Amino acid sequence: MAAPARIERPQAVLFACGLNSVRSPMAAGLFRQLFGQNIYVGSAGVKKGELDPFAVAAMEEIGLDISKHRPQTFEEIEEWEGFNFDVIVTLSPEAHHRALEVTRTIATDVEYWPTPDPTNTEGSREQRLDAYRAVRDMLMQRIRTRFGGHPGGNE
Repeated sequence: MAAPARIERPQAVLFACGLNSVRSPMAAGLFRQLFGQNIYVGSAGVKKGELDPFAVAAMEEIGLDISKHRPQTFEEIEEWEGFNFDVIVTLSPEAHHRALEVTRTIATDVEYWPTPDPTNTEGSREQRLDAYRAVRDMLMQRIRTRFGGHPGGNE
């Protein structure tokens, strides 16, 4: 039996990671920049962390403000919005396992994009920020590759 076809142009995408404090808010901000209001985007974590200031700084460098992001969990997303997402992109193993649990009984595609955690980087402020920049740039490339170019974003 062939694998189900992947949704190329979803109407709603959720990015998920461990704490919803670095990778998933960065991915959601990048996605929002590319697609504007054309595709709904959200982000969640397995647990709720605190928004990371290095993530905010890395995004500010490219003109995106994620400083108002409030980390939330899968449970909060489900309670407040419901799981009306066509695609959940998981960026960490724990988020991937949680997304598979949550979507067992609903028709949502789950894609795993292994993404390094820049919070483990040691060194100077600039060295640490470089790790966040690398994650930001990798996420942008993955989003463009997977979902396409610029279909009417906020540019």
